[in-house]
Amino acid sequence: MARYLVGDLQGCVQQLAQLLEHVQFNPARDELWCVGDLVARGPDSLQCLELCRSLGPAFKAVLGNHDLNLMAVLLGVRRANPKDRLDEILALPEADKQQWLEFLINVPLMRTSDDLVMSHAGIYPYWNIAEAQSYADEVSASLRTAYARQELADWLREMYGNEPACWSDTLTGAARIRFFINAFTRMRFLNANGCLNLNVKEQPSAALREQGLTPWFEAWPQTANTVVFGHWAALQGQTARADVIGLDTGCVWGEYMTLMRWPDGQRWQAANPAR
Repeated sequence: MARYLVGDLQGCVQQLAQLLEHVQFNPARDELWCVGDLVARGPDSLQCLELCRSLGPAFKAVLGNHDLNLMAVLLGVRRANPKDRLDEILALPEADKQQWLEFLINVPLMRTSDDLVMSHAGIYPYWNIAEAQSYADEVSASLRTAYARQELADWLREMYGNEPACWSDTLTGAARIRFFINAFTRMRFLNANGCLNLNVKEQPSAALREQGLTPWFEAWPQTANTVVFGHWAALQGQTARADVIGLDTGCVWGEYMTLMRWPDGQRWQAANPAR
């Protein structure tokens, strides 16, 4: 069996299909782990979802912020941003939209296997792996319970917001869930006090460090695990660490999609023709 890890898809199905064909991916024997953001901004979000689902149990993903946004749009909690190019999904019959909602609800925020850890934006550096997994599982349980009770729209409404920015194990209710979701799906920089800064999206720089902003992975301790994440296209995968791997190389922004084989680290890239 080969396990492949892929960066943010964001509707770029052509590049995904090209990479899978290149490595002769076989869902009967191989696995594809995706860092999330299956949809939005790219040209073929629906086809991307269909390809992922067609892989069956061989497809393993974590939720990204754009995947959560699609849930909110499907339930009428948020208006679709025209830039997200979701029209083809939103034009589906209600039964089909419901199936995609259920597909996404069953995608976790974090995955672990042996020494591999994956989440969309990374792992909040003041949690250990076991704590992070328990918090991710807590969100998934809350999400599925809200869906079962037909309260998912309200749950998603409460999900949005930048506060609380600082972690405390005394957080409860919607505030606790919101911090978890922001850490797993939106995190890039931390303030000097370890709180999330969810506004700055650019590359790390000396100027930002002078403002007290540190990339989360620079505060992540050395462990026996390798953390794989996406979300931060401006990094172009550069973390200066062998044990923290960024796979979002900006395909949807005219750059590349990156596929990596685990654990040997061999990589392949497929360019966006618009580049």
